[in-house]
Amino acid sequence: MSNRGPNERISACIIAGNEAENIERCLRSVAWADEVIVLDSFSTDATVEIARRFTNKVHQHAWLGYIGQKKLISELAGGPWILFVDADEEISPALREEIETLFAKPLPPSVHGFECPRLVRYLGRWIRHGDWYPDIKLRLFMKRHGHCGGREPHDRIYVEGDVRRLQGQIYHYTYSGIEDQITTINRFSGISARTNMDEGRGVQLRDLLFRPVFRFIRGYLIKRGFLDGIPGLIVAGNVAFGTFAKYAKLWELTFQRNSAAADRRGT
Repeated sequence: MSNRGPNERISACIIAGNEAENIERCLRSVAWADEVIVLDSFSTDATVEIARRFTNKVHQHAWLGYIGQKKLISELAGGPWILFVDADEEISPALREEIETLFAKPLPPSVHGFECPRLVRYLGRWIRHGDWYPDIKLRLFMKRHGHCGGREPHDRIYVEGDVRRLQGQIYHYTYSGIEDQITTINRFSGISARTNMDEGRGVQLRDLLFRPVFRFIRGYLIKRGFLDGIPGLIVAGNVAFGTFAKYAKLWELTFQRNSAAADRRGT
């Protein structure tokens, strides 16, 4: 049992789906929280069985999207403070110590959230430059002063009040390798394209030509991704490819929609 007061109690919230390879590491890193909740989207591997070894608050719900799942798990949290951790992430010992030190005494009433850097492990090394670092994430916030929003597949926490920056890091074990990253790029670019089309966003030739090039130059040269060696080059190249894929798929969806509309008018 922690020595935190009732207004400083923390609910660690984890959404998961087929994360048997990662979730134990994640759950061990948040075992110090006052409450640990897992929301699983009907995994077909051992995710649920592993989670139940660490907490009795394991729920299942059909996938609502990244934003929808986090909104739902927020409603299940009983503490005044919510700590979002993805199943493929880990709270570093330094970040845990920083949080516990801050929350051992009453917090300033105006502070309603904390953000921290996220450090990615990829291709055998920590990526410390480029577009992936520092990947600042707002993950710890007061439930009644914050909510989850954003645009699929990228959720974002919005907080009313002061937000402080922590120095400890979240460790992110994002991809098992290049093939896994490309698979994720394919899935995320499709989600982003559909979201953009639903919002009425269009695509122009310059989006396909210049946005990917800019993302590569920014990540590899301006943000010094080259200092991460070959993995840094691969990261920058795949980020650029993901940008191209998103706009190419948006063009394709728009073309298909317009073609279908023209066919209907012709009948």
